[in-house]
Amino acid sequence: MLKDELPQIITNCLPGPKAAAIIKRRNDAIPSAIRCNYPVVIARGEGAVIEDVDGNHFLDFIGGVGVLNIGFSQPEIIEAVKTQADKYFHGMFNVVTHEGYVKLAEKINSLAPVKGEKKRTFFANSGAEADENAVKIAKAFTKRPNIIVFSGAFHGRTLLTMSMTAKKAYAKGMGPFPDGIYRAEFPYIYRRPDGMSKEKALNYYIEKLYETFNNCSDPEHVAAIVVEPLQGEGGFIPAPLEWVKCLREICDKYGILLIADEVQCGFCRTGRMFTTEYWQEQGIRPDIISMAKSIAAGIPLSGIVAREEIMQSVPAGVIGGTYCGNPLACAAALKTIEIMQRDNLAQRSLEIGKKVTASYKSWMKKYDVIGDVRGIGGMVGIEFVKSKKSKKPDSQLVNNLIQEMAQHGVLMENAGVHNNVIRFLAPLVITDAQLDSGLSIFEKAIKKCAGYK
Repeated sequence: MLKDELPQIITNCLPGPKAAAIIKRRNDAIPSAIRCNYPVVIARGEGAVIEDVDGNHFLDFIGGVGVLNIGFSQPEIIEAVKTQADKYFHGMFNVVTHEGYVKLAEKINSLAPVKGEKKRTFFANSGAEADENAVKIAKAFTKRPNIIVFSGAFHGRTLLTMSMTAKKAYAKGMGPFPDGIYRAEFPYIYRRPDGMSKEKALNYYIEKLYETFNNCSDPEHVAAIVVEPLQGEGGFIPAPLEWVKCLREICDKYGILLIADEVQCGFCRTGRMFTTEYWQEQGIRPDIISMAKSIAAGIPLSGIVAREEIMQSVPAGVIGGTYCGNPLACAAALKTIEIMQRDNLAQRSLEIGKKVTASYKSWMKKYDVIGDVRGIGGMVGIEFVKSKKSKKPDSQLVNNLIQEMAQHGVLMENAGVHNNVIRFLAPLVITDAQLDSGLSIFEKAIKKCAGYK
């Protein structure tokens, strides 16, 4: 079966002839701003493997950028969607109630580690919509105008969320931007000031938050602080738990809501259903969680959950939308969560992450171009630099590695402010043999591209 195959390239070059023809059509028909530098045109996918239109097999370490934690084409999810499709495709939730939406909201309410006993959930279509709605809710509850986000953050491409996103390549020429969005420095421990200990660095980053209060917005005017428990686009940087604890204390002191953006790191990716479960284990809980990506195995769906008093503060008509909580998506999400829990994919994520991290750290000892390895569970980043001493980002090496890996049937993607981090987001159903094969190809690519013998 395709899901058990190892990477294999059977064409003389990539893209193969059929893929090349379709890519040419893409280039003629689609805006070039929607970039793709991979020589792959998918014909079908199973598990962690893509078969292209020429019959090449690619091992997917990108996982749809975090969408495919449960893998491609899970048969039970296909059946759940087919069963729902036989009944109805669409039911606008402001007009007709459909039980799938209700059941999924009840399920998220039972799982999400937000503050409060009674919780409420509603659904949207994308991660950006989830983040934007989380901000709406925070403003409705607090009656305050401002929010604080962080360096390295990625929250989406709508006008509000591209303003919240740190990397302005995602917002080039799109100003003016909404007012009331202010940025503090995220605790990027690897790139803390020279000579500063990790212990002192945590205080340093908290002081940076207070500087944002002093220079940008008095805390009494801040509705929410929005943070990714593990930054995605920013470079796979975990938020240190001690720092999060300080954030929670600051939010409680000033009546600010703490929003956790779990769009990329949720749904078993880091070894828990939600990464904020690690927070909860330390006595910390956010007020609102936004989620998307792997919630529905590839069908567009996102969610927002908070305690009842927060959710019930929103005026009628402010939240919702035509396609939000689509019945097909809800059916897929319910089955996805069932399978994740039944098959213990959170534990599998920990096993995968342990193996990947061990490999990466062994390489870090051998190759001077690897500066840092970090992550939580099966969400791991490896940062490439000109040298360990200089820490200067090497985005060109990363680009070369990605292209080299693709030529050997492994798909990987970059991340980081300087595009010098390679992210690991392989489906959690990847086999041990596939993982070993992919890691072997990766190390060979490092040796070749970085000039090691």
